[in-house]
Amino acid sequence: MMPPGLPARRAGRRSPRWERRCGSPEREAARRPHGSAPYFVRSVRADASEGADGIMTIPSEPEDGRSDPELSAVMSERRRLINLAYRLLGSLSEAEDVVQEACARWYALPHRQRETIESVSGWLMKVTGRICLDLLRSARTRRERYVGDWLPEPLPDRAEWIGGRPGADAPVDPADRITLDESVTMAFLIVLESMTPSERVAFVLHDVFRYPFAEVAEIVGRTPAACRQLASSARRRIRAVQTPEPPVSRQADLVRAFRRAWEAKDVNALIDLLDPDATAIADGGGRVAARLRPLRGGEQIARYLVDLAGRMLDNVTFIQRTVNGRPGLVARQNGVTVTVLAFDVAADRIKHIWAVRNPDKLRRWPTDRNR
Repeated sequence: MMPPGLPARRAGRRSPRWERRCGSPEREAARRPHGSAPYFVRSVRADASEGADGIMTIPSEPEDGRSDPELSAVMSERRRLINLAYRLLGSLSEAEDVVQEACARWYALPHRQRETIESVSGWLMKVTGRICLDLLRSARTRRERYVGDWLPEPLPDRAEWIGGRPGADAPVDPADRITLDESVTMAFLIVLESMTPSERVAFVLHDVFRYPFAEVAEIVGRTPAACRQLASSARRRIRAVQTPEPPVSRQADLVRAFRRAWEAKDVNALIDLLDPDATAIADGGGRVAARLRPLRGGEQIARYLVDLAGRMLDNVTFIQRTVNGRPGLVARQNGVTVTVLAFDVAADRIKHIWAVRNPDKLRRWPTDRNR
């Protein structure tokens, strides 16, 4: 599975790897007198203005105080673009970089060329999709460099979402939040990871965002008929692993029972809650200790968890929280989120457990100071 290939964005510059891969159109835009282009590039950078309270802000007007309808149109697309890029990449930090890149490319266009484009939204979606497709195609090499299994970046409930910068406890701009529906559950994102890049892009654009195959074809570089086949193949992959999902309230009950059994070190209770063929996968990314190979079998997982509880649970607090729109658990140590667990429930048993421990993927999760 694809690891995040982009480091945390730093003040005023992108990583050399990102510039080699996607270029640096904001530099070109800054050299050209394209109206508000330099202003916009400064606005969308990761180090865009931070107030005294640490909240990242993006001004809504150019520096001369005049309103900019074009800038407003571009900025209004941010949420939809980030929603698209996250579903395609499974990484919010990478999604934000992709959207920043797409917006910078828009303002790198000559002003006359921008005026000939009928739909700013359509242009930005197309460019965002193409950048994501390029990143997905390079994923195999990046997966090989990742330590252990790669899991998608888990998302908290909207009310708990904080800024992604290290040490930031401020709420993120609502325009950057992901819509938590069925297409962002951890189980769904895991299935998307099994698809080819073209399948994933065609399926997400058409089935999730309702883009016609004629427009999908322009992004994927295939004919509309070929894109139709790609989406059909993706649907077959989903149907092959899809199982009836119990109501969210029942899932919450099972996760609550799991937490209590784990804290009580009750191996038999855990075995009863887990599917006999359950799997558990941890993602530490080489940053923190995490099991490098998946655990398979309900009894094996239960015994491993009880053994782990004897070594670490005295210093860890588990809190039931929403993870990618479904009931999950958050482990906090000294008030800091150290693990986020997502669950897949089928036939009234827990079938999959995904434990994300890589701290780079937990920056959106609040600490006890926010409660």
